Amino acid sequence: MKNIILTADRPTGQLHIGHYVGSLLNRLKMQNEGNYEKMYVMIADSQALTDNYGNVQKVRDNILEVALDYLAVGIDPSKVTIFIQSMVPELTEFMFYYMNLVTLSRLERNPTVKTEIAQKNFGESVPAGFLCYPISQAADITAFNANLIPVGDDQRPLVEQTREIVRSFNNLYGQTLVEPKEVLPDNEACLRLPGLDGKAKMSKSLGNCIFLADEPEVIKQKVMSMYTDPDHIKITDPGKIKGNAVFSYLDALCTDQHFEKYLPEYKNLQELKDHYTRGGLGDVKIKRFLNEILQEILAPIREKRKELAKDPKKIFNMLFAGSKEAREVAGENLTKLKQAMGIDYQNMQ
Repeated sequence: MKNIILTADRPTGQLHIGHYVGSLLNRLKMQNEGNYEKMYVMIADSQALTDNYGNVQKVRDNILEVALDYLAVGIDPSKVTIFIQSMVPELTEFMFYYMNLVTLSRLERNPTVKTEIAQKNFGESVPAGFLCYPISQAADITAFNANLIPVGDDQRPLVEQTREIVRSFNNLYGQTLVEPKEVLPDNEACLRLPGLDGKAKMSKSLGNCIFLADEPEVIKQKVMSMYTDPDHIKITDPGKIKGNAVFSYLDALCTDQHFEKYLPEYKNLQELKDHYTRGGLGDVKIKRFLNEILQEILAPIREKRKELAKDPKKIFNMLFAGSKEAREVAGENLTKLKQAMGIDYQNMQ
C-alpha cells in the first residue's frame, strides 16, 4: 500500500516560521517526492472553534490566510487535496464513536492538551470540545486512512493518542483502521522553534513569532529584539548558546552557503558559535546575519502570497472543491467503519 498523508493547521492566525520549519518543509518534501497515493492538508476550523467559540469571525477570516500561506510556500492543489474541516461533517461522526474508546483521565494526561490548557488559562473551565480535540484529530486521520502525519514535536502526543484509539477500535471490531505514525523534521532544531522572547514555543497566541507574510522591516525589527544571552552585556563577554533564541533559529535555518553570502569571515555555524562562546562577538552581528537569512527565505513566499491574495474567489473555489473530494472519501470510510461496528442498519432487511 502506498502512503496516505494528512496534516493540518488551525486557522487562528497567519502561519509563522515555526510552522515552516516544523511541518511545512516536510510537507513540501513529501509532496515533491511523490511517494504517496493521496495527500491531504486540512484547515482545522472546527478544532479552532473549541477555544475560539466566542470569536467565530477570527476563525472565519483566517481560513483564507492559512490557505494563502499554504499556496505561497509551494503546496500544490494539483497534487494535494486542501480542504476545510467543518465542510466534512462525517468527521464529527467518526469522533462521536471514538469518544467511547477514550477515558476522561487519559485526555487530561495528554501532554499537549495539558500544556495548551495552561497557556490558555482555562483553569477549571476547560471546554469539553477543547479537551476532546485529540479525539477529533484521531477522526481526521483515520477518516482518510492516513498513515503518515507530518507534525512538529508538540503534536507527537496527539498522534500517539490516535494510535491508541486505532488499536482499541481494531481490538473490538476487527482490523479496520490504519495505525499512523508522525513524520518529524530531520533537523532536531526544527522540532520546536522557540519564540522571539526565548519562551519554549513560538505561538500566535503569545505574539512571539515571525509570520511568513511579515514585511521586511517588520522581520528586521523582530529579529533585532530577539532574546539572546542576558549575561552577554559587552562584546568581550563570553556568550551562551543554550537558550539563546538567535542561535536556535540559526540551527534551524542557516547553511554554509549563507555564510559564503552574508558572513564570509566564518566557514560555518560552528565557527560562529565558537567565537560567540569565547567572547568578542556581539549580538547585533549575529542578529543581522539571521535577518539576512530570514529575508532571503521569506521574500519569495511573501511576494507570491500577495499575488494569490488578489483573487480570493479562486482560493475559496479550490477549498470547496477539495472539501467536496475529502467528504466523498470520508463518507466511504465511515460506511466501512459502521459496517465493522455492526451499525450499518440498512443491510438488516
